[in-house]
Amino acid sequence: MFDHRAPLAEAQVFLARNPDIRHIQMLHTDNNGVLRGKSLRPAELPALYEHGRPLPSSSAALTVHGDDVEGTGLLWEVGDMDCLLFPVPGTLVRCPWLPGPTAQVLVMLDPELGMPSAVADPRLAARRVVERYRTLGLTPVMAVELEFYLLQGDSATRRPPLPVTPRGVHPHVYCLEEIEALAPFLDDLYRACDEQGLPAESAISEFGPGQLEITLLHRTDTLRALDEAIAYRRLVKGVAQKHGYLACFMAKPFANASGSGMHLHLSVNDADGQNIFASEDPAGPMVLRHAIGGMAATAADFMAVFAPHANSYRRFCANSYAPLRPTWGINNRTVALRIPTGPAAGRHVEHRICGADANCYLAAAAVLAGVLHGITEGIDPGPPVRGDGYQASEVAPLPAYWPDAIERFAASTLAKEYLTPRMVEVFSAVKRTECQRFLSEVTSQDYDWYLQTV
Repeated sequence: MFDHRAPLAEAQVFLARNPDIRHIQMLHTDNNGVLRGKSLRPAELPALYEHGRPLPSSSAALTVHGDDVEGTGLLWEVGDMDCLLFPVPGTLVRCPWLPGPTAQVLVMLDPELGMPSAVADPRLAARRVVERYRTLGLTPVMAVELEFYLLQGDSATRRPPLPVTPRGVHPHVYCLEEIEALAPFLDDLYRACDEQGLPAESAISEFGPGQLEITLLHRTDTLRALDEAIAYRRLVKGVAQKHGYLACFMAKPFANASGSGMHLHLSVNDADGQNIFASEDPAGPMVLRHAIGGMAATAADFMAVFAPHANSYRRFCANSYAPLRPTWGINNRTVALRIPTGPAAGRHVEHRICGADANCYLAAAAVLAGVLHGITEGIDPGPPVRGDGYQASEVAPLPAYWPDAIERFAASTLAKEYLTPRMVEVFSAVKRTECQRFLSEVTSQDYDWYLQTV
C-alpha cells in the first residue's frame, strides 16, 4: 500500500494489451489540484517506471493559472532544478473519451529523488498522514463525493455561463427527468468509469439547475480513493467536452444557485479490519465523537485547504447546505460534520466543509489530521446540533474571508505538524500570491458599483 514505486511489469503488461496506444499522459496534481505533466510516446513508458521523469521544481508551486511563485524556495533558490516523478501504482489506464488512442497515468514526486519539490507534493502529504494511522494500527476508510455543474459548451466565452438542464433555470432537485435527459452523457460517463476501473455509483440531480452528483464507492485504501477522485474529475471533464458540454467544479458558479461541495465520508478500521466508529447508537461511540471534536477544533486552521480560492468563499451563506460553523449532528444536513443514517457497522462521519474546487489529497490530509488529533487528545465536540445548524451561534464561525484563512493556515502549529512546515510554507506562499493578484484586479463589478456613483 505504501510502496511509492509502481513495478515495471505494470507498464509492460499494459502496452502488450493495448498495442494501439499512441500517447500516454503523465499527470501530476499540483497544490491547486490542477493536473500538470507531459505527453509521452509508448516507447518512453518503461523508462518512466524504471527511472522516473523530471519536471522543474517550480511546477510544484504554481498559481492556479500556472505562474511561478517567488518565496516558495522552489524557484530561483534551487535553480529551478529537475525533480523526478514516478507512476502511482494501478493508475495506468486508457482515456476512452479522447479521439486518438491515449492513456494516462498519475505520477507523484519521489520522496527522495523528487526533492526539493517533494515537500509540496499533495499526494505525499496525504500519504504521510495515512502512515501516522498505520503506526497506531489504524486504517482510515474514505469515500469522495463531488458535485459539479454541467454547462453549455460555449459557457467558457459567456458571462454568466448557462447550465444544461431540460427544466429551465429553476432547480428540480432529485428530478429524474434531468437524469433521463442527460442519458447519452451519463451512459458515456459510466462506460468510461468502467473502463478506468472507477467505482461510480448512483447519479442524482442536485439543488442547482444543471448540477449533478455521482457517488464514488468507499475504499479501505484511502490513497486509492483519492487517486480515483482525481481521475474521476478529469474523466467527467473529458466526457463532458466530448458531448459539447463544460463540467464545472467551481465552488460557486452562480450567485443565486447552490454551490458545489466535496463531501468526504470517513470511518476508521482497527488492526482486525473492524470499524471503530461502529455502534447501534446513531451518535456513535465516544471515539467517533472525539474524531468529530478534532475535526471541529482544527477546521478553522485548515480552512484555506478546504476553501482554497477566492470563489470558494461565495459558497458559504446561510441556508445553502454549506456550513458556516464547525457544527456536528446526526442525520442533519445543516451541519459541517454529519453522522448519516445507516447500519451500525457502517457508522461514519461526512465532512461537508470542502468545496468541489479543493485539492482532494490536501483536503483529506487535513480531515485525517483533525480526526487523529481529536482521537489522541480525546476532544469533546459538545452536544450535537438538533434542528437548524445555521442558528448554532454558540459555535465560533469558520474564517469567512480568503486572506484570513490563508494567514490562519500559515501560522497553524497543527498544520505544520501534520503536513510539514515546508508544505505549509509553500502552499501559503502560493495562496498569498493568488490572493494579492485577485484582489488587485479591477472587475466589471467595480464599474457597476462605483463608476458613476462616487
